[in-house]
Amino acid sequence: MESHLDAHIALAMLDWQIELGADEAICDAPVDRYALDSAPPAAAQAAPARAAAAEAVPAAPAADPVGDASRAAAASADLPALRAAMEAYPHCDLRRGARQLVFSDGVPGAPVMILGEAPGREEDIEGRPFVGQAGQLLDRMLAAIGLSRTESVYITNVVPWRPPGNREPTQAEIAMMRPFVARHVELAAPRILVVMGNVSADAVLGKRGILRLRGTWDQAFGRPVLPMTHPAYLLRTPAAKREAWADLLDIKAKLSDG
Repeated sequence: MESHLDAHIALAMLDWQIELGADEAICDAPVDRYALDSAPPAAAQAAPARAAAAEAVPAAPAADPVGDASRAAAASADLPALRAAMEAYPHCDLRRGARQLVFSDGVPGAPVMILGEAPGREEDIEGRPFVGQAGQLLDRMLAAIGLSRTESVYITNVVPWRPPGNREPTQAEIAMMRPFVARHVELAAPRILVVMGNVSADAVLGKRGILRLRGTWDQAFGRPVLPMTHPAYLLRTPAAKREAWADLLDIKAKLSDG
């Protein structure tokens, strides 16, 4: 088709387009932007290949903290082996902030086993449970009924590493430590088990509300269990010592029953 524009008009129109910013020719023929491209873009072609490659690589198995704890605890033939298994257990992040694992104190095989909650600052430093103010009160309580950690009591905690800021262990931390607690009780073989505080009652009995539970005998791990208030609570609430004394007399009577 012959154009009716002369060269001067055509150049003037071109200059006008350049001033508007249209200064580059994209292609010689018009492009229909609404037409479907018969060939998919290269990125779309590469996507199935990447997906196939990802499927070919096996996914890492999900972590199973409770299952791993159960297997490690069951494989522990004695208390030193159980301690080694807990030292090697990788899933509890509390170990990262603690100085050391706090395993136990007292006499394995003693008639009374006391299960506390978690180490505090002094316990973390010394590596033994119940050595701070609460531990000193516990020693006096035991002595009042003729017991001691050097002769007739074995002591440990639900969680062997100090939580940051002495916070209470979480439900996940209690759950992953529960298999170790069960095996610990089995290997220590006490006649009676005393659980002190909510965390201990939760780990052993699956119950909370220590002020309601205390003083009432229960059963776990094939042996009698007595919930008691924690000595740290007694330090904060001296009026509760009367009830703790009644619980201690119950322990003495249970041991006398044979």
